[in-house]
Amino acid sequence: MVILEVENLTKIYVVGLLRKKEILAVNNISFRVSEKEFISLVGESGSGKTTTARMILRLLKPTSGSIRFQGRDVWSLKKMEDLKWYWRQVHGIFQDPFASYNPLYRIDRVLNQVFNLIGDIGADRESLIREALKEVGLRPDEVLGRYPHELSGGQRQRIMVARCYLLKPRLILADEPVSMIDASTRAGVLNLFSRLRDEYGTSVIFITHDLGLAYYVSDRIMIMYRGEIVEEGSPEEVMENPQHPYTRKLREDVPLLYRKWSGF
Repeated sequence: MVILEVENLTKIYVVGLLRKKEILAVNNISFRVSEKEFISLVGESGSGKTTTARMILRLLKPTSGSIRFQGRDVWSLKKMEDLKWYWRQVHGIFQDPFASYNPLYRIDRVLNQVFNLIGDIGADRESLIREALKEVGLRPDEVLGRYPHELSGGQRQRIMVARCYLLKPRLILADEPVSMIDASTRAGVLNLFSRLRDEYGTSVIFITHDLGLAYYVSDRIMIMYRGEIVEEGSPEEVMENPQHPYTRKLREDVPLLYRKWSGF
C-alpha cells in the first residue's frame, strides 16, 4: 500500500536584495513510498535531498507540486488536530542533532514532550523512555537529567532516534542519521530502523551520500543530482548496472572493501 505520493515537486529559492536570483533546488520530482519500504535518497551535498525532506516534513513550503500522505494533501492541513496527526505519523531525524533541541530543556523533558502527540498511553512513561534509550545503546542514568550541551554529538543523535522509537511513526525521514555516530553503534541504529519497519510497518526515507551504505540497507535507491532524480531501482540494479554518469561516479567512490564483499 502506498502511503506517500510526491508529484511534480519543485522548490525555487529567491536570493539577493537588489538583483534577485532564482536557484532551482528541487526540479519537478515525483516518487511514491509504500508501507514498510526502506528507500535511500543518495546524492552529494547540494543535490536537493534535504530540501526534499524538509518539504515533506512541512518545514519548507514547495514552490509547486503536491505531497500526499495516506491520501491527504500535506500542505492543506490547517487545524491543529490534523497537524498533530501528521507529526505523529511522519517524523524527521536531522544530520545536526543539536538543532532539534531546546537548549534550556533537559533530556527528560525533550523525550516527555513526545507524549503530547501520542496522548494517553496507559503505561509508565519513564519506563518507556528508559527502554527507548537502551534500544539505541545509551545508559538512561547517564543522559536523563542532563542538558543537550552536556552530551556528545553522537549521544544527541541517538536520543533523537530514541524519540522516534517512542513515536512509532508510519514514515521516518532520516537525514544522514548515522554520520555523527561511532562506527560501533551505527549498525545498532540501522537495525532499530529495520525493527520499526518489521514490527510497526514503518517506512524509511534514508538520506545519505554513501552509496555503499545505501546498498546494504535499502529496498530501493533513488539517485539525486542537481535537484532531479536521475536514476531509480533496486540496490542491485543501481550498483551493478548504473545507467547515469553521476551514478557511475558515486559507485567509483564506494570503498574498495564494500566492493570486495559485494562482488561488484
